[in-house]
Amino acid sequence: MTAAADKSALGEFLRSRREALQPEDLGLYRGPRRRAGGLRREEVAELTGLSVDYIGRLERGSGPWPSNGVLLAIARGLRLTRAELNYLLTLCGRAPGTAPAHEHVDAGMQRILDRLHDTPAQVMGQAGVTLRQTPPAVALLGDETSYHGLARSAIYRWFTDPAARRLYLPDDHPYTGRAMASLLREDLVRHGSDSLAGQVMRALLKHSPEFADVWARAEIGLRLASEKRLEHPEVGRLDVYCQTLSDTESGQALLVYTATPGTKSHERLALLSVIGASFPQPQ
Repeated sequence: MTAAADKSALGEFLRSRREALQPEDLGLYRGPRRRAGGLRREEVAELTGLSVDYIGRLERGSGPWPSNGVLLAIARGLRLTRAELNYLLTLCGRAPGTAPAHEHVDAGMQRILDRLHDTPAQVMGQAGVTLRQTPPAVALLGDETSYHGLARSAIYRWFTDPAARRLYLPDDHPYTGRAMASLLREDLVRHGSDSLAGQVMRALLKHSPEFADVWARAEIGLRLASEKRLEHPEVGRLDVYCQTLSDTESGQALLVYTATPGTKSHERLALLSVIGASFPQPQ
């Protein structure tokens, strides 16, 4: 740790962020018996996947130094901005760039996603990595946050894992592959060859002849179809519309899936949001 590391200041900052975040900010109900402002430690534990005891020790300045992965979980749970995450890293004696920006969900995107808890929606990062999903999005598309390594990239999975295509009608596969390659090329220009996009590109050129053929076209500006035709294993055929909200500063995108009211797809999408779905888990 460097001289900048300060457990006391770290605890004070974490406590202040917890107390500043209100249940309403997360779409939670504030019960009539709730007098204190801010979130409870139990709620932060649920949001971050950490234990209540560990969060308490961090706030008291008595816990062990958290890893970068833990800091990213805290930043996600407390809805920290990128600047606040950088400050958090500094308090732990680490350079602001230690935790990769593409792993951190933009605070504004997260606030919108919090309001869409009953809607299929997800935040996408660099190279088609799914950063966060609502429960209905998991029911519709599967848990896309459970993958590891390069498989976290939907683009990488599309060209290397046949299971990634099963949800989509075969007639739509060729264009989808071209659009994914185009989006990867844009990420490569934005983030550079040493980025995650660069890693995915090099791995696919090595392992996927199909990707190599598509990449050689050097297409740019293609977008994934907003109207998607899906064959869902639980409810059957779904025609859904994917609305995309892009943040130019973070490079992240919020995808929201809807269906036309009065259609069978609308009924089936609503049913999925209630019953959920069982997709095979990534190996």
